[in-house]
Parts: sequence; structure tokens; C-alpha cells
Amino acid sequence: MSEPASEPERLLVRDLGQVASPAGREAPLRGEALGSVDVLEDAYVLCEGGEIAAVGRMRDLRALGEPVEELDGRGLCAVPGLVDCHTHACFAGDRVDEFSLRATGASYEELHAAGGGILSTVRATRAAGEDALIAAVEQHRGWMIRAGTTTFEAKSGYGLDRDTELASLRAIRAAGGIPTWLGAHAVPPEFDDADAYLDFALSEVLPEASRLAEAADVFFERGAFDSKQARRYLEACRAAGLALRLHGDQFTEAGAVPLAVELGARSVDHLEATGSDGVRVLGESDVTAVLLPASALFLDRPMAPARALVEAGAAVALATDFNPGSAFCESLPVVCSLASTQLKLTPAEALSACTVNAAHVLARADRIGRIAPGYQADLTLLGAPDWRYLGYHLGGPVVQSVVLAGRPLALG
Repeated sequence: MSEPASEPERLLVRDLGQVASPAGREAPLRGEALGSVDVLEDAYVLCEGGEIAAVGRMRDLRALGEPVEELDGRGLCAVPGLVDCHTHACFAGDRVDEFSLRATGASYEELHAAGGGILSTVRATRAAGEDALIAAVEQHRGWMIRAGTTTFEAKSGYGLDRDTELASLRAIRAAGGIPTWLGAHAVPPEFDDADAYLDFALSEVLPEASRLAEAADVFFERGAFDSKQARRYLEACRAAGLALRLHGDQFTEAGAVPLAVELGARSVDHLEATGSDGVRVLGESDVTAVLLPASALFLDRPMAPARALVEAGAAVALATDFNPGSAFCESLPVVCSLASTQLKLTPAEALSACTVNAAHVLARADRIGRIAPGYQADLTLLGAPDWRYLGYHLGGPVVQSVVLAGRPLALG
């Protein structure tokens, strides 16, 4: 993958088979609106100064004059640049041994309790050093771009000490990611319990983390942080100016949804264990439900109740949960396939969930997630006759090229 040194003043992507984008300007999309996608046939997208200037049918394109760079879109379909609003892209090492152990029946919780899981990656990440973490995030960013992701969030949480947590947030920012401080991911081995660790994290790490990150996240789950601890952490982070997010209801339903609603969190993510009461509460709230079907598949867990959430009126987003242990998958097209085959979302709902609704989680839905005038000129170009190949071609090389802020990227 190569990036041009400078942004073209004007770029015309012409003769596209289709341009597909979530309808309207509202965000987040809910209910029937989640599945409303505008599709133009035989279309063009004109980009100027890194933004979309015009979208229309080729028959309506007027002479543009010079200079304008042209990109041949014949045989391609354009969708908005995909937005991955939940990743753990800053890590060192791998957990391939655990992958093998899980295949013989070991559970995620058992591996974590035995010192594997998150803590295994903590050891590797602490040992890597900041330069190696920058290189790792850059590599992972390249993988995501090749899969059509133009905007990504990434969390810290594999350092769990001051220096590595802050280095992780800097590495994410250096790679163009949106950093989230997952200071409450696990209790590191040098602390006796979660409360002692939170004393340290909130006094020694939060002051600087709040200047580097946009949001804070907590793993609210059995064996990690309980309701009282999650509340303490999130309230301190909110007081420091960070937006709030939660890992919740992944294995057990322990109160993450009502806590997220009470504290005004942007999202609660996972929800594989969420029951009917949680679905109802989310449907009546402003908290986005971020669903991570690749993680559920990878861990052989039940899928989140996506259809019930949509029908309850909840705002639903999709993300990869890209991480080395429970979802080693950077591909939003694969997630869209899982959304339609396992979560029972339509292809249109899946598209909106990983574009405009994911952008809403990141407080950017006014400028990314749609192909419309005034939005950033981020396009994912599919080498397919129909935009629905995004999820239809399971694991295939469906993404042909990417335009990032009006710059065509060569995907190697």
C-alpha cells in the first residue's frame, strides 16, 4: 500500500457501476432507517480539497475543466469508507498457541485465569518498546485499509502500566487511529486486586491518558472489573473529559447496559449475553450497541441479539474487535457477511452499521460514513457488479481500492 505525498485538489471517480450510501443526513440510524441506502447506477463522485463536492449519474456530469485527476471506476461499486469503531490494534506478539488450545476445548475464561489471555499479550506488549508498537499499529492499519477501512478506533489496554499505556495511545495516534484508553482491561500481575490497580491507574495514568485519548473503556465482566469498579473508573474518566464506552455482556449479563445508559456512554460493546430487558433499555436510550460477531464466532459464543435490538429501536453499529486473542480479524467485509448470515441484518443494515453508525460512536458522523457533498472524501471501491458483494463475497478480495480524503491509495 502506498500513499501519495500530497492530496489532489480535484479527483473524479467516474463510470462507477453503483454508488451506495446510507440515506439522509441523520445519525445514528435506527429501525427502518438503518436499512435505507441510496443507490445510484452509472455514477460519479467528485472530490475537491479532500471532501466530496458532488455525487451523481454520469449522464448529468458537466464539463469540469482543468485540472482534475480521473480515476476509472468501470466495473466498480463505491461505498463509504468503512469505519471500524472497536479494535485492539496496538499489541505485540500473538496468541496462536491459545488458538490451538481452544480447539481442544479450553475456554477463554480458563485461559485468562491461568495467566494466558490478555495477560499473555500484556507481557509481549510491555517488552516490545514504543518503536515496535508504532510499527505494529502501522502494519495493522495497512491490513485494515486493504479490507476497506478508512477510519479506525484502537484501544490501549495491553500495557496496564504507565509507560506502555501512554506509548500505546501515542502509537495509535501516530498511525492515524482514534485512541481509546482501555486502562481497565485486566488486573496486571503486580497488583493484588482490581481496586489496588484502579488506585494506580486513575492517579498515575489517567492525567496523561486523558490528553492523548478521546474515550475511556472498561472490561465490565466476571474475572475483570465489577459494577462498582467499572463505575468508579468511568466516573473518573468522565471527570477528566473522556467519552465513555464499555465492554459489556460478553459472557455474563452483570449490569453493563443500565450503567452505560446511566452514565451517558457512547456505546456498550459485545452484548452476546444481553437479554430482553437489556434490549428494551438500549432501544429507549442514546447508547449505541456495538456488535462484534467475529469475536462471538472466534470464541464459539452466542451471537448478540441484533434483530431484536434493531426492532426495539436501538442504534446498532458493527466492528471487528480486531485483537490477537479473541478476534484476529481486521476485515469489516467479513463482519458484514457475519452480520447478514448470523445476526440476521440485511446487507443495507450492515452497511449503515459499519459506516454512519460506527462514525456516530466516534463522534464523526457529520463528516465520515456517507458519500454525500460536504463529507470527507473516503471511498471504498469494490471490484464487483453490486455493492452488496461487500458481505456476499465471504472472505474474498472484494475491496479493489480505497480513496482516503480525496487521495487514491494503491493497495499492495
